[in-house]
Amino acid sequence: MTVPDLLDPIPRNTLRAHVAERLRTAILAGDIPPGAPLVETALSEHFDVSRGPLREALRQLIEEGLVVTVPYTGTHVAPLSVEDVHEIYSLRTALETFAFEQVWPRRDERFRIELRRRNDLLIACIDAGDDRAAILAELDFHGLIYEASAHRLLQRAWHGLRGRLQLYWAAHHRAHGRRGPKRDSHDSYIAAALGDDLDAMRLEIADHMRRGAETTERFLRTTPASSGKTKRGS
Repeated sequence: MTVPDLLDPIPRNTLRAHVAERLRTAILAGDIPPGAPLVETALSEHFDVSRGPLREALRQLIEEGLVVTVPYTGTHVAPLSVEDVHEIYSLRTALETFAFEQVWPRRDERFRIELRRRNDLLIACIDAGDDRAAILAELDFHGLIYEASAHRLLQRAWHGLRGRLQLYWAAHHRAHGRRGPKRDSHDSYIAAALGDDLDAMRLEIADHMRRGAETTERFLRTTPASSGKTKRGS
């Protein structure tokens, strides 16, 4: 007798995606704090899955930047430290500036419409009080310039930063009871991105990233260090 389709085993990739989503949700909600070890035996028992799908899920989260593997110490949730903030925001400034330099002569009406559409979606998520959706919408908003660049290595670098930014923003919003960035936080960015002055865009990116870094640093300096690193300037 043929086993009904509904009773077929759950596909391995579906199991991996399910575990990854559960872990991602727990990390961004703060249930598994930054720097916490992720022990395969404990997680395998908790999710009642074999090591295979679990390791695939962890690899996915490593690619997203939410999880890191350190030689001789194991796998951990990505840490939060002031040093990390300096590195990420300085790199973001360089990458986003480079992306706009690549795209600047090729901005067309489709780019302008899409940039406004993504900002409208971000504002809708903020108004709905959906913090996770707002974080993803903000990442997609900034991601447009990387997509438009058609520069594969640049896109890969941006993909590597997205997860860490998710972690920072989720932690910051939790600490301050916020549900996403301020509604008008990208107004000057959009005005520069749709304008005619590339130098003004460069200055706006630097200022936008500086504000983001300073806000995140203030949050981290009032939070117990989760990575064991000495905070810069403290």
